[in-house]
Amino acid sequence: MISVIVKIVFGLAGLGVMVFVHELGHFIAAKLMGIEVEAFSIGWGKKIFSFRRKETEYCLSVLPLGGYCKMKGDEAMKEAWENKAQKIMAEKGSFYGVSPWRRIVVAAAGPCMNFLFAILAFSLVWFIGFSYNTFSNRIVLETEAGRSPAAEAGLATGDYITAIDSRPILTYRDLQDAVSRKPEETLKIEYTRGGQKHTASITPALNTETGAGRIGVYAWVEPVIEAVRKDSAAFIAGLREGDRILSVNGEEVPHTWFFYRILQNSPALPLDLVCDRNGQNFQTRLIPRRSGEGQPDTGLTFQRVRHFSQKLGPFGALREGISETFDTLGMTVKSLKLLFRGIDLSQAVSGPLRITYFVGEVATQGFSRDFSTGVTSILNFLGFLSVALFFMNLLPIPALDGGLILLFLVEGLRGRALAPRFIYHYQFVGIFFILLLVILSTMSDVFYFFGK
Repeated sequence: MISVIVKIVFGLAGLGVMVFVHELGHFIAAKLMGIEVEAFSIGWGKKIFSFRRKETEYCLSVLPLGGYCKMKGDEAMKEAWENKAQKIMAEKGSFYGVSPWRRIVVAAAGPCMNFLFAILAFSLVWFIGFSYNTFSNRIVLETEAGRSPAAEAGLATGDYITAIDSRPILTYRDLQDAVSRKPEETLKIEYTRGGQKHTASITPALNTETGAGRIGVYAWVEPVIEAVRKDSAAFIAGLREGDRILSVNGEEVPHTWFFYRILQNSPALPLDLVCDRNGQNFQTRLIPRRSGEGQPDTGLTFQRVRHFSQKLGPFGALREGISETFDTLGMTVKSLKLLFRGIDLSQAVSGPLRITYFVGEVATQGFSRDFSTGVTSILNFLGFLSVALFFMNLLPIPALDGGLILLFLVEGLRGRALAPRFIYHYQFVGIFFILLLVILSTMSDVFYFFGK
C-alpha cells in the first residue's frame, strides 16, 4: 500500500511539473504581449495556497492533474455570446484587446515551453550520465519456422546483430530501440554467425498492442542467476546468486528462454535441475508457485548487462538533448499515424490515471537503485511526455492551443474578427471532443488496471 502511495505522489509531482512548465509558457508570453494575467494556478479546484502580486493571483489548487493561466478578457467571448453581440469586447490589456498575431504567440508559448523542457530534460540526462540493465546483442528466435520477420530474413538463434541501417548495435536495448521505431519499414541488418559477417533485409511487423515494430526475437540470456527472491520456490530449492542452470529434467539449458519454455509447458510439475556453483555440479528440485496472474513464479532473476553512458559536457549534452527531442517528435508523429492502422487503443493510448502511474513507477524503480538513476529515469520519461504534449496541443483541434491558433490565424488573414457565435460553437465542438477523449482514455486506464 505504501509503495502505491509513493508512486501516486511521484506521478502527481511529475505531471505537476509539466503543467507548471506549460502554463508558465502562456504566462510569460501574455506578459510580453501586453496582456494582464488575473490568475496563474497549478491544479484545478479549491485553492490550497495563494498570494497576489500586482494584478496577478498565484495559486496552488487541490487537483494537480491540470492548471490554468487566466488572462484578462477570458470571459469576454462568453459575454458576447450571451448578449448576442456582433464582436467580442476588446478592453485594453485583455486577451482580445491585442492583435490576433499576439494571441497566436500566447497560445503557442505553452506547447513550445514543453518542447524546450524536453530539450532541457534530455540534455540533463546526458550531462548527468545514465545506466540501465540490458542484455547482449545475441538473439534467440521466437520461432524457427519462418513465421517471424527475423526467421524470414534468415536469422537464427545464436546470431549476434551488430548493426541496423549502419547504426552500431552493442546491446539488446539498442536492438529494441532501432526496431521499435520503424514498424513496416525495410531495414538493413548486419549480423555475425560463427565469426562470419552477414547482411540481410528485414521488415519489422507492427505490434498492434503498442504500435511498435517487432521482428520476433528475444535476448540470449545466459542461465546464470543474478538474484533469488527470499521465500521463493528457487530460494527453498537452494538456488543462490551466481549459480548456473545446466539442465532441466535432463535437457541442456543453453539460454533462459529454453528454461522459460519448459516452465510454461509444465507449470505445475517439479523441475529437476542440475546447476553449477563455483565449478561444482549439484542437483535440486524446483517446485514453481503461481503468481497472482496465474503464471509460474520461481523467484529467479537472471544475469543482466549493466550499460553505462558517457557523461557529456554542457554543449555535447545539449546537442544530444536536441537530437533526442526531435527524434522523439518524429516518433510521436509516426505513432499518431499508426492509430489508424488497427492499433489496440486500450493498450496504446494512456489516460491521466495510467500516465500518473507510469511516472510514479519509473521514478520509484529508478530511485530504488540509486539517486542518480532515479533522477535520470524521471527526467527521461518527462521528456518523452513533454514532446507528446507539445505535439498534441498544437493539433488544430478546437479547445486545444492548436485550435486557438487556427482561429486567430484565420482572423488575422481576413482582417476582421470572427463572430462570437462561430467561435462559441467551434469551441463547444472541441470541448465535446476532449471530454469524449478523456472518458475513453480513463475507461482504458480502468480496464488496464483491472487487467493488472
